[in-house]
Amino acid sequence: MDAKELLKRYAAGERNFGDVDLFRADLNGADLSGANLFRANLFGANLFRAKLVGVNLFGSTLIAAKLGNADLSGANLSGANLTGANLTGADLKGADFSDTDLSGADLSHTSLNHADLNRANLSHVLLVDANMSNSKLVGTNLKKVNFNGAIVKGATFINAIGLSEVQLINLKYLGATL
Repeated sequence: MDAKELLKRYAAGERNFGDVDLFRADLNGADLSGANLFRANLFGANLFRAKLVGVNLFGSTLIAAKLGNADLSGANLSGANLTGANLTGADLKGADFSDTDLSGADLSHTSLNHADLNRANLSHVLLVDANMSNSKLVGTNLKKVNFNGAIVKGATFINAIGLSEVQLINLKYLGATL
């Protein structure tokens, strides 16, 4: 199935697209809210400004995907691979990134309020000016993360790995549990 077929079927009311192969698909600005894309292959896909509210991307491959300014609020990305993905400016409020590989991804200027990042791999991630208020990072790999200007008010970092290697320049951490 290609991007055009997926959008046609979504418009017709279909929501179940598990295991779909959308390698390098162009879904720029697409609205796929509520879709079930578990274990989908979205390697290198263009999802810039896509509306993906509440989407199930459990176990999906989003390596090098372009998700800048996308709305993934409330989405399930647990167990997904987002290595090297660009999520700059994305709305990730309440999203589930537990057990997700985000290594090398750019999450600068994102809203990660109340996001679940437990046991995620955030090594070498850019979180510049990200709002991570009340997010959970229990057992999360934070090696070489850049938190420059990030807001982590009320966030939980218990048993985080590599916290000593984190760039904490201008970090706003009032009420964070470290």
